[in-house]
Amino acid sequence: MCGVTGYLNLNGAPAETDIVANMTKAVVHRGPDGNGVEIDGPLALGHTRLSVIDLSSLGRQPMESHDGRYVISYNGEIYNYKELRSELEASGEEFISQTDTEVVLNSIKHWGIKCIERFNGMFAFALWDRWEKKLILARDRYGIKPLYFSFVGDTLIFGSEIKAVLAHRSVQCRLSPNGLAEYMSFQNFFSKNTLFENVSLFPRASYAEWRVGSSPSLRPIQYWDYQFYESESDRSDEDYAEEGAFLFQQAVKRQLVADVPVGAYLSGGMDSGAITSVASKALPHLHTFTCGFDLSSASGMELYFDERSEAERLSYLFKTEHYEVVLKAGDMERALPSLAYHLEEPRVGQSYPNHFVARLASKFGKVVLSGAGGDEIFGGYPWRYYRAIGPNKGTNFTEDYFNFWQRLVPPDQFDNLLQPVAKDTKDFSPIDVFSSVFPETPNRALSTSDAINSCMYFEATTFLQGLLIVEDKISMSHGLETRVPFLDNDLVDFATRVPVRLKVNEMGHQSRIDENEIAKGSKHYKRTKDGKLLLRSLASSFLPEDSIHREKQGFSAPDASWFKGESIDFVRRSILDKNAKIYDYIDYKTASSLITSHLEGHENRRLLIWSLLNLESWCEQYL
Repeated sequence: MCGVTGYLNLNGAPAETDIVANMTKAVVHRGPDGNGVEIDGPLALGHTRLSVIDLSSLGRQPMESHDGRYVISYNGEIYNYKELRSELEASGEEFISQTDTEVVLNSIKHWGIKCIERFNGMFAFALWDRWEKKLILARDRYGIKPLYFSFVGDTLIFGSEIKAVLAHRSVQCRLSPNGLAEYMSFQNFFSKNTLFENVSLFPRASYAEWRVGSSPSLRPIQYWDYQFYESESDRSDEDYAEEGAFLFQQAVKRQLVADVPVGAYLSGGMDSGAITSVASKALPHLHTFTCGFDLSSASGMELYFDERSEAERLSYLFKTEHYEVVLKAGDMERALPSLAYHLEEPRVGQSYPNHFVARLASKFGKVVLSGAGGDEIFGGYPWRYYRAIGPNKGTNFTEDYFNFWQRLVPPDQFDNLLQPVAKDTKDFSPIDVFSSVFPETPNRALSTSDAINSCMYFEATTFLQGLLIVEDKISMSHGLETRVPFLDNDLVDFATRVPVRLKVNEMGHQSRIDENEIAKGSKHYKRTKDGKLLLRSLASSFLPEDSIHREKQGFSAPDASWFKGESIDFVRRSILDKNAKIYDYIDYKTASSLITSHLEGHENRRLLIWSLLNLESWCEQYL
C-alpha cells in the first residue's frame, strides 16, 4: 500500500524533480518504508512505499518493465496476482521480484490496459509509456483506493491524496462553492467534485489516457459497473446460501496474502465477526481490534452503542489476541485537527472512531481486515430502500429517493444556508447531481424489486464510495492498509445477482426512520427482522446463532448526547461563534438556528453538527 504522485506537461515542457519530490513528501505517511522519483521528459512520477508483499528492495517504485517501455507508480493489492503471474510465466514473461506491482506491469505489457478487468483487488496507478509518450491513470472497480487530479493550464497533476496535488506549485488552495453545496446537500460527494476548487476525484472502475499534445481534459473509459438485477434462475435458497458461504470464505482467504502480520477489526456485528471467524482459522495468530465508548453521559438508545462485550465474546470463541480503545467526548475534540488534515474533505458520517481504532491496529501490523461493503451488496439498509417503495411512493423513483438523501438541512432552508456563495452556486442543482449517479435515470415508478436494486446501486456507488475513501485516508495516515473482503470480485458478482427477496422481504413494514434518528438500524431490525437475509443465512456457518440475529448497530459514538452535553462548550466555541471560518461561506443565522435546536433538545441535528465541525476544522487546516 503506497502513495502515488506525479504530473505530465501536456505541452512537452520538461518536468522538474523538486516539484514531484515535494508532492511525494506530502504523502510520506502513506509509505514510510521508502520513496522514489522518476523523470522522463515532460513526465514526473513519485511514489512512497508501505511494504506488504516482497519487503525487499526489488519492490521499489516507480518500477519499470524489463524492456524499459513502461514505468509505474502503483498503490494497491491484487489478490489474484499469483494466478496471473503463473499465466504470464507460461507465456514467457519473466519476473525478478515477488511483488504484485511487477505482475501489473507484465500484465499490461502482455495483454494491454484492458488487463485491469482481470484484477481482483484494490488499486490506483499511474503508468507511463515511454515509447508512445502516453500516461494512463486507472482506479479499481469499487473505488477502494483514491486518486485525485487537476488541470492547470497544460499540466495534468495527480496524486493518491489531494495534499499531493496541492503541493504542486501551480495549484492554488481554494474552497469550491459547488463542492460545498454538494456536501451540504448529501453529506458526501456524488460527482467528481471535492471541497477544493479545480481538484477532482478520478472515477472508480475507469482508466484514461493522455499523450503529449493532448488537450487538458478528462475522457474516462469505464471498464466495469455494478449490475444489481433479478436473476431468472430457479435455484433454491439453500443453493444460494451454499455458494455464498463458499465465495465468502474464498474472499477472506484471498485477502490474507501478505509478508507482514494481518489483523482484523472486530465489532459485535455479523460482518466483522464472520470475517474474523474465517481469518482466525487460516492464520495461527490473529490480532483483533475494537473501539468502544464511554457511555456515562449517554442516554436513550445510545446507551447500547458500546459493543465491546460482544466483541470480547467473539474474540474468546475465535481465540484471537484482542485489543480495545475506549473513547470519551473529549477524544472527538482532540482528533478533529488531525482528522481534517488527513481526510482532506469530510465525507459521509462520523469518522473519528475510525481514527482511534486504526491507530491502535497500526501498533501491531500493517494490514487489517474490515467488514465494509457487506451492507451495500447484501441489502443492509432496508429503512432507506422503503423510502422509494410501498404505498407512499410517488410516480418518480428518482424524486422519492432524492428527497430522503437530503439529509443535513431542511430543503426550505438550503438556499438560505448557502446565501454567502449564492452567486457561485446559482447553477447547482442537487437533484441533477443525484440523478447523474444512475446510468439511466429512472424518472418513473419502478417495481419493488427494481426500486430496491436501484437503491442498492446508488448506495454502492455513493455512500460506500465515501466510506472507502474515509477508511483509506484514515488508515493510511497511520501507515496501515485496510482490506475489504466483501468487495471481492467473485463475491460481488454473486451478491448483485441474488434476488431481492433473499436480501429484504418484509415489504409490508415500511419503517419511516429519519437518518438523524439514534440507532435507526437497530430499531428497524427489532421491528422487522429484515435486511441481509441471505448473508445472515450463510453466516450461520461461521458465527453463533445469536450473533447472526443481533440488531444492527453500526460504528457510532453517542454524539447526539455529547453535542448537547459534555461537548456543548466545544460546539458553541467552534460553530456558534460568528467569527468561525465557515461563516465566510454559509449563513450564520440559518446554521445557528439549526444548531441551537439540537442543543436545546428540540430536534436531532447530530449529522449537521458533525458536518459543520468538520468543515470548520477543514477551513482551519487548509484555508
